[in-house]
Amino acid sequence: MKNELILIVDDEDVVCGSCERLLMAEGYEVDTCQNPLEGLRLAEHKPYDLVLVDLKMPEISGMEFLKRVKGIRPDAEVVIMTGFAEISTAIEAIKLGAADYIPKPFSPDQLIVSIGKALENRRIVSENRYLRQELQSRYRFENIIGSSKKMLVAYDLIARVSPTNTTIVIRGESGTGKELVARAIHFNSARKTKRFVAVDCGALHDNLLESELFGHSKGAFTGAASARKGFFEAAEGGTLFLDEIGNTSLALQTRLLRVLQERVFTPVGDTRERKTDVRLLAATNKNLETMVAEGSFREELFYRLNIVTIQIPPLRERREDIPALATHFVNRFREETGCGVFEIAPDALNLLVDYDWPGNVRELENVIHRAVVLASGRAIVANQLPPEICGGTTRLTIDTPQTSEELKESKKQMREKSVEEIERRFVIEALKRNNWNVTHAAAQVGMQRPNFQSLMRKYRISLPKNRLGDDGP
Repeated sequence: MKNELILIVDDEDVVCGSCERLLMAEGYEVDTCQNPLEGLRLAEHKPYDLVLVDLKMPEISGMEFLKRVKGIRPDAEVVIMTGFAEISTAIEAIKLGAADYIPKPFSPDQLIVSIGKALENRRIVSENRYLRQELQSRYRFENIIGSSKKMLVAYDLIARVSPTNTTIVIRGESGTGKELVARAIHFNSARKTKRFVAVDCGALHDNLLESELFGHSKGAFTGAASARKGFFEAAEGGTLFLDEIGNTSLALQTRLLRVLQERVFTPVGDTRERKTDVRLLAATNKNLETMVAEGSFREELFYRLNIVTIQIPPLRERREDIPALATHFVNRFREETGCGVFEIAPDALNLLVDYDWPGNVRELENVIHRAVVLASGRAIVANQLPPEICGGTTRLTIDTPQTSEELKESKKQMREKSVEEIERRFVIEALKRNNWNVTHAAAQVGMQRPNFQSLMRKYRISLPKNRLGDDGP
């Protein structure tokens, strides 16, 4: 069953009746009306997908009806029927928003094909609109999760630069979400209706990358059997994101510099210049200043790119964002997998917060995905996390000391870490023994409740949502 809702408006009862029977047999829901003004009143109250209307009717014409019904239901398709099959009339109707034009008399097949084609077009337009809205919703910069001070600085900068055409360098370690930031900038800019094209400069050999970026002409090299457009043409009017730009060669950097300066490029093997209108965003996990000093990155390109820099901090420098990120991934993967996982147990969450995350947000995402799939209950527990996370010790990264002063400092740090680990376990075990009741746990260990709560805050220890018998944190 198709279930689309159709309104037929024609002053001839026999036309309404025959069209209704044909369309209902095809699975459509159909209303009929012989008065155009009554048809407009019906359109105000029912969400018609398509209106089939006669061109020549009493009171108001089909053209006038078309204008008014489009004002009421702009998303509805309109198909015009007429016994006056004039080309000029058909063109005028289509200019006013009609999807198609059927001259009377028409066969059942003509009607069914015309209606089907108009509704298919409506479905495609609706799906495209939905996908655009989903993309824009997904890549709003508000959806880059985190409330740490460093992320708030990044948010402010993203919000300021998104509406501009400024070239931007996004810096951060692998897995910090640089492409997500680039997409957020694009979808919050005036170019959001055009394409966002992402290119991983580290994944392609230099010659291939040049062809991918600028395109090539037929016969430009062995295997180039036909001409091909590059990413600059594909992103015309939109945004081109060059990820890991520090991996490009000096020769390719020279070509990129010319594009930024002149807004033109030449496909490989061609002699004709092409104009380009793209916004360029670049990302790197390398120190470009050091590369410039070493001569492995062109200084002129660096200054052309580095108009605005957005620094994305590694996850270990914004640990307070880990609970929110982990919860976000739990909710996402619950929907995607259908698993019944709704939360992360406090002991598991504390292990996540303590871990250094060398793979950053991408690693956290993968860990939560794995845990959601493996979880047997409503919550992710510690033993469902990878061994490197739930191994029982907090990772401590201290370089081997080179002097006696460094040795003293390292020993001090080790002592502090050991005390912190003991305190954290002390609080968690007390809470576990007392079913996560703060008052009872504090009393059992001989501490004042405020002091016990202070330790909980210090180590970001949260309580399970489904705890019983507690008087609050």
